Amino acid sequence: MKNIFVIGAGRSASSLIKYLLENSEKDNWFITIGDMDVKTVEAKINGHKNAQGIEFDVFNEASRNAEIEKADLVISMLPARFHMEVARECVKQKKNMVTASYVSEEMAALNEEAKANGVIIMNEIGLDPGLDHLSAMKIIDQIKSEGHKLEGFESFTGGLIAPEYDNNPWNYKFTWNPRNVVLAGQGGASMFRQNGTTKYIPYNKLFRRTERIEIDGYGFFEGYANRDSLKYIDIYNLGDIKTIFRGTFRRPGYSRAWNSFVQLGVLDDTYTIESSENLTYREFINLFLPYNPTDSVELKLRHYLNISLDNEELWNKLVWLDIFSDKKVELKNATPAQIMQKILEEKLSLEPDDKDMIAMWHKFNFIDKNTGKHREVQSSLIVLGDDQTYTSMAKTVGLPVAIAAKLILNGTIKTPGVHIPTTAEVYNPVLNELENYGIIFKEKEVEPKLY
Repeated sequence: MKNIFVIGAGRSASSLIKYLLENSEKDNWFITIGDMDVKTVEAKINGHKNAQGIEFDVFNEASRNAEIEKADLVISMLPARFHMEVARECVKQKKNMVTASYVSEEMAALNEEAKANGVIIMNEIGLDPGLDHLSAMKIIDQIKSEGHKLEGFESFTGGLIAPEYDNNPWNYKFTWNPRNVVLAGQGGASMFRQNGTTKYIPYNKLFRRTERIEIDGYGFFEGYANRDSLKYIDIYNLGDIKTIFRGTFRRPGYSRAWNSFVQLGVLDDTYTIESSENLTYREFINLFLPYNPTDSVELKLRHYLNISLDNEELWNKLVWLDIFSDKKVELKNATPAQIMQKILEEKLSLEPDDKDMIAMWHKFNFIDKNTGKHREVQSSLIVLGDDQTYTSMAKTVGLPVAIAAKLILNGTIKTPGVHIPTTAEVYNPVLNELENYGIIFKEKEVEPKLY
């Protein structure tokens, strides 16, 4: 029997744990799941004979090392900043490890030692990063293997609300960490390459430079740029590719409205507001507007952001959030971003019966080796959540992690070192099995447009 040690039983681990339990009999696994809240673990195990839950603190060195020693493979579903203590011990004890997180510099530095010890540390095998790598590299490798010249690659991913539960003017609800949404795009310019030229979008323009994309059966989406698309030139071995752009999906109209908060300055997380707990939402918004003894907060905001009277779609989004209400902030020493997060969560949180949706889309532009003509292939993925436990986010993060763990244990994935899933050894078997769970990319060739 092979022992799997899972660290962390939060929301993203639901589908992972379900997969491991369902396959434990056939694959002869015993699963130990460690979390600070053992009741959460026990609820997800539900008395399964091939699993146990333990109270676990990753910073307890003796406990951590003892549990890793018992395992044949470790899966860390902890926040990325907590992976390293686990990874170092896994390499030392020659135990394979899987995470869904980005490879940090510290993690990458373990590569040679991992290779020397015959250890596989597979990272970035969740949703984004993860499914984006798997699906993109499959087509990129196929285009190259056929001898065509890849000229452009674009990719967008979004965590959204399923269409039948889309019932607010923002066409959006928080399906993951709200703080990450509030702070999205901050900290520097977004970089990408367009027709051979490196381009930059500063934060104050990020949500006004969007791309409109249609996915069959699900209508239109808009995408804004992610921070650094250029690093994927090396990650995907794209050489002198002329265009590369990676971004985030929202529904049309979201970005223009969100830009109001960017321009107002209420998403800043670098300072706190004195006596913030006593402010009303209306007073909070007024802090960022010019003084006028007679104009209302609404009128000042319209003037400041140049929102015309006939732009009711944008205005209704702002009003619907209750930013002009007399509700109290009730957060002490809060930053503007923390206050805005509270305001947004009150209106944009999932209802108990809501279901979420993942949308992913890639575009590949290339020159046909035989005809010399430009061609374009598009690949799209839509995944709908089952409920609030087995969300589309939990499925698209947890299932690739679980499948990769199985493939490492059974020897299908066997190359040691610190990896991300960009090779056929990984993407082919993982994508093939994901189709059994309704995670299926649809590809089509279309008439290319100039880019």
